[in-house]
Amino acid sequence: MKKSLLLIVVLCVVATGIAQAQRGRHGKGWRSHVKTAAPAPVKAPEFLKPGDKIAILSPSSVPTDLSIIDKGAEVLRGWGFNVVEGQYARTNYHTYAGTPEQRVEDIMWALRDPSIKAIVCSRGGYGSANCLNLLPLDSLKKYPKWIVGYSDITGYLSAQVRAGNMGIHGNMCGYLAKTGGTDQVSLWLRDMLMGKMPRYEVPGNSLNHPGKASGILIGGNMCVYGDIADTPYDFLDRSFIDGRDIILFIEEVEEPYSRIDRMFQHLILRGAMNKIKALVVGRFDGCKPSRGYNSVYEFIDEYVKPYNIPICYDFPTGHDESWNYPLIEGCPVTLNVARETVTMEFNLPK
Repeated sequence: MKKSLLLIVVLCVVATGIAQAQRGRHGKGWRSHVKTAAPAPVKAPEFLKPGDKIAILSPSSVPTDLSIIDKGAEVLRGWGFNVVEGQYARTNYHTYAGTPEQRVEDIMWALRDPSIKAIVCSRGGYGSANCLNLLPLDSLKKYPKWIVGYSDITGYLSAQVRAGNMGIHGNMCGYLAKTGGTDQVSLWLRDMLMGKMPRYEVPGNSLNHPGKASGILIGGNMCVYGDIADTPYDFLDRSFIDGRDIILFIEEVEEPYSRIDRMFQHLILRGAMNKIKALVVGRFDGCKPSRGYNSVYEFIDEYVKPYNIPICYDFPTGHDESWNYPLIEGCPVTLNVARETVTMEFNLPK
């Protein structure tokens, strides 16, 4: 017994000596100086040049008016691109554009074809959530392509960012068909696909919280990315946003305040609101005032006011397509918010 006790004492002294020697070599609190690996950057897929091929797909709902596919293709050809169409882009399977397997087959066809440089979605609607579990992130990573869309396409854009690729939150075939692709919003999309970045300057809002922030831009439709929270496709997952500066943009359409309330509670409870450096609030079309608030922005402001970050309201993103500027998901941006004006600059890595 005495020998065992003596051995324990000797081992404790040796361990203490080793720890002191380590502190002496590394300095006081040396563990705090151990650096963790920086998060992997989100990369831009190859930008397009005239003559490159774009695939039109319907990875969510099928268009109610199939002519928008033809008219959208005509606009893209007018911009100087060649256009191909997914096999199931016009298929109607219970309002989806095909079964989940068929829609993912179209996506994988476009990803694997080296001649296709971008995917422009025909429309959003609903359906990304029931396809994502069939779409390996490794495939998105292996075949980086620009994906363009918004609304339900937010789900695919979130998956793109998690795979390490940028994507474009922007208008789709329906708007291109309606405008002919000659309006400023459409031309910004064309230029963005070809690597020419706009500098946005938009009117301010009396509710804006002034300030300046830089970080990678992610966001879109709140309902869509909320539905894939805590999955491998979630760009707000803590494992992804830890160690990154994040600027979040949000938009919604025709949701009651009770639903918007739950969406913000979800952001808060999952810790996302504590991580973002700035908030960009887009249009909340059809979200009618209620509960004694004059506007949905007043309602949102009560949630975000305590975070002491730059916040801008009525930024041009959302379901009002004439007020839906193309935004690059995963791209570093600089946001400067004032009450009179708001600017956003894209800082693509060299």
